[in-house]
Amino acid sequence: MQARVTACQSLLLSPQKKEFLADLVTGDESWVLYNNDTHRAVWIPREEEPPVQPEANLYDKKCLLSCFWDVKGMLYYELLPQGRTVNATTYSNQLASLAIALREKRPRRSAVHLLHDNARPHDTVPHPPYSQDIAPSDYHLFQPQKLFLKEKRFAKYEDLKMAVFNFFDSQSAAFWKKGIDDLPERWLMVVMVNILLIDHARK
Repeated sequence: MQARVTACQSLLLSPQKKEFLADLVTGDESWVLYNNDTHRAVWIPREEEPPVQPEANLYDKKCLLSCFWDVKGMLYYELLPQGRTVNATTYSNQLASLAIALREKRPRRSAVHLLHDNARPHDTVPHPPYSQDIAPSDYHLFQPQKLFLKEKRFAKYEDLKMAVFNFFDSQSAAFWKKGIDDLPERWLMVVMVNILLIDHARK
């Protein structure tokens, strides 16, 4: 708890907060499902046959999505094939690909502040674990992505990958900007809740 508060206080007090947010790159991972059906009970008349259900293993199939984005949009993402997760080698390769993407898409940027759980401490913005409320991908990106994929099924990896691309590509510039611009308000909320808890404990 205290690590969250300390990190948020430090970020709020940054004298160049506006420039900091403009240079911020946030990254995260999320599972993407092949079958995004919503399970719900359906009444079926006795004389009718129940609907055909997809194969059971389709419910279990999923791929890990790693993505990095900033105030202007998606920079780099990778949808790992089923069964693969992020290890040290994968992460190192992703950072190398991110560096290339930054040079190509943000050639005038001289500084990069990386907000990502897996990053080494000297590379990254302070970010306590289990803090989804102050992780832009968690509070802003992944939920709309899940809604975009809702009720969709994919038989092939290529189709799932294209759907993820279509979601990212369909987002406006304002969408990405809001995800980053909301951070200071969320940092402030963490600090204010801590103050309220301290005041309550003293009573």
